[in-house]
Parts: sequence; structure tokens; C-alpha cells
Amino acid sequence: MDFTAGDKPQVILHIHKTLNYTLFDTKWIPASPRCVLLGNHARGTGALQIMNMKEGELQVVKEKEKTDAIKCGTFGHSSLAERSLATGDFKGMMEIWDLENLAVPIYSARAHNSIINCMDGCGGTVGAGAPEIVTASRDGCVRVWDPRQKDVPVAALEPSEGEAARDCWCVSFGNAHTAEDRCVAAGFDNGDVKLWDLRTNEIRWETCVGNGVCGVEFDRMDIPMNKLVATTLENLVHCFDVRTQHPHEGFASKRVNTSASTIWSARHLPQNRDVFAACCGNGDIMLYKYSYPKERSVKDADGIPKGVAGDLKLLNKKNLSTQPICSFDWHPDKRGLCVMGSFDQSVRVAIVTQLDKV
Repeated sequence: MDFTAGDKPQVILHIHKTLNYTLFDTKWIPASPRCVLLGNHARGTGALQIMNMKEGELQVVKEKEKTDAIKCGTFGHSSLAERSLATGDFKGMMEIWDLENLAVPIYSARAHNSIINCMDGCGGTVGAGAPEIVTASRDGCVRVWDPRQKDVPVAALEPSEGEAARDCWCVSFGNAHTAEDRCVAAGFDNGDVKLWDLRTNEIRWETCVGNGVCGVEFDRMDIPMNKLVATTLENLVHCFDVRTQHPHEGFASKRVNTSASTIWSARHLPQNRDVFAACCGNGDIMLYKYSYPKERSVKDADGIPKGVAGDLKLLNKKNLSTQPICSFDWHPDKRGLCVMGSFDQSVRVAIVTQLDKV
């Protein structure tokens, strides 16, 4: 589909608010106009702020300063009734917070021996099965936690004895379409992408994309595996069709070079899983759409099915900062509404228009 200038999605900056701390993660609170901001004060302490969007402004509703800087957070494990926030900090602690009372966390576990780079949640508002949180750390470990069970992870992917630990930068839940099925995609600093099947507790597939993997995300976590996007240090966006796995060739993929320095993450639009925003090191937001091929699988010479990659089209892009866009979250209920953080110590709320026409 070709777009005229008037049909292209437009990224419109709605709110720009400066902060007095470094922002690492931003998340909308489900079913609300509020968002949480997570980061690091100059004195090394952690910042947790709840902000309400009202009359074109972001207003601080509550805030908490904790001993250690906060790197990441998720609501994915939590029901709409609870809306509890899980966070990971620079010392490897995972904590869960009741946003109505930030005095002390309602759950705390020593998840890792080093910084928790990334986390994701499942089984709450999205995804079938038990509530779980997956954490990734500089210590090379990926661990899955049940917030109903203290101190011990329910599953762990760790370096083998004698194997050098690679810094795990990103994780994402997927394939959570039944109570039994669930998998985790993990990206590492050496370019490895690993797909971990939690049902069998085995690595189902792995590949190396050549340089550090900054972000991984399934297009949706609550359906049978469909697409997985991985973004890298050096301009590249890889989109894997994970519907059909060939025993030797793995998954078909499409790669695009964005020419926009590091791609920190990709976030799929909840209302249309074929559209995603890529967050760039030069302060750009790039909107892509994936188009499926006529046939998603063909048979090789031996009659074994293998996937066929589709195409990625750049819908539009917008520069919003002089510094990297380090976090991004689409609102789950309001199509096109998004909140993002940048290393210029700012939070921005934007509206992307025309998404119903792509």
C-alpha cells in the first residue's frame, strides 16, 4: 500500500516535561491516563514517579526515592484490579510495588548479582497462565519469577559451567496463548538471540545477528508465536517470522538498515501488531509496518516447510530529541498515544495519527 503525504502517520509531540533525574523506563498504568517513570538521581538513588496527564500537562501524583537506581519495570504480571508495578534495580533487586502505597514494596527478591537490564511480565492483563516476571542481567542470567513464590525463580537460563557470561540486555515473553505454553526471547551483548521454551525448559532456537541486541519484542505475547523483532547497536532492525521453524535454517527474517545509529528498542502497536515504533540513538522515532508475503511458508527440496519473510516499510519518522530515545510505551487503550523517555532528562507524550489507515 502506498501512502500520500496526508495519509502517512504523523508523530505529534503533545507534552514535553524536563526532569531532575536520568530516565530509564516509562510505562502507562493500565486503563488510566497515568504513567510511571523510573530512573536514577544524580546522587545514585532510584526515582519512581507517578504522573497524571491532564489538560496538556504531566503532573506528579506520587513519588518514591529508593536506595538504588531503578533500570526497568513492567505491569505485565498484574491484573487490572491490582495494577502492581514490578521494578528491577542496579543492584539486582526485583521489587513489586502497590502504587497506592509506595512506602515499602509488597515483594522483594535478590534476582541477580548485578544490574537488571530489562524485565517483562505475563499472565496479568495480557497472556494466559500464571503471573510471571522474567528478568535479564549483566550477570548473564535470565530468570523467571512467580510473584506468589518468594526468593527462588521458577526457571533459569544461566551460562554453562566454564562458559563466559554474556551481558543480557533485553527479554520478552511470547507464545502465551494457553496456560501451558510460554516462551522467552533474550538478546545479548555479543549479538546472540535465544528463544527459550518454558514448557520444555530448552533453547528452541538461537542465532547471532552480528552485534549487540538492544531490544527484542514479540508482536503479541498472547497468541501462537507470529513475529519477533530484534534491534541492534549498529542501525539494524531484524524481523523474524517465527510461525514456521526449519530444522536447519531456523526462522525466515527481514533486515533493514535504518542509518540512525543504535536502535534501542521496538514497540508494537497494541491495536495493530504489524506496526511498530523503533526508538533511535539520534532521538528519532521511526514507524514501520510489516507486510506478509503471499505464502508464509514453502517446502524445501526435502519437502520440509520453511518460512518466507515479508517486507518492512518505513511509514514515517520524527526527530524528538538530541539524545537517544531509551524507552517507549504505547497506551494499551488509546490508539496512537505514547510516552517515551530520553537521556536529555525529559519525558515526552506524543500522539501518532492516521494509524487506522495503515
